[in-house]
Amino acid sequence: MDEHSHDHELACDHEHEYMHQHGIPHSHAHVHENQKAVINRLARAIGHLNKVKKMVEEGYDCSDVLIQLAAVRSALDNTGKVILNDHIRHCMVDAVAAGDESAIEDLCQAIEKFMK
Repeated sequence: MDEHSHDHELACDHEHEYMHQHGIPHSHAHVHENQKAVINRLARAIGHLNKVKKMVEEGYDCSDVLIQLAAVRSALDNTGKVILNDHIRHCMVDAVAAGDESAIEDLCQAIEKFMK
């Protein structure tokens, strides 16, 4: 096992324990190289969503609210693309190498739900 694999395994073990202690459901826990980018994108989406709420509270024009909602949707879709890319490049590569065919079915189900 190389140093990177060992570090990745330790990070996975730590996050798995955290999720278990806090009752967070998961199929597997891990940290990827794009974690900060995902967190930043989610923060941006939350900002857009807060703006939508404020616009509705202040009686903004419906067209303006819809445009802001489109920004929320776009931010979430782009975040999902980053997560999917990481999942394929890391989790799926590892699963295939380990002969875990259920990971492919899990991925297909996740994509189906993401694309609805």
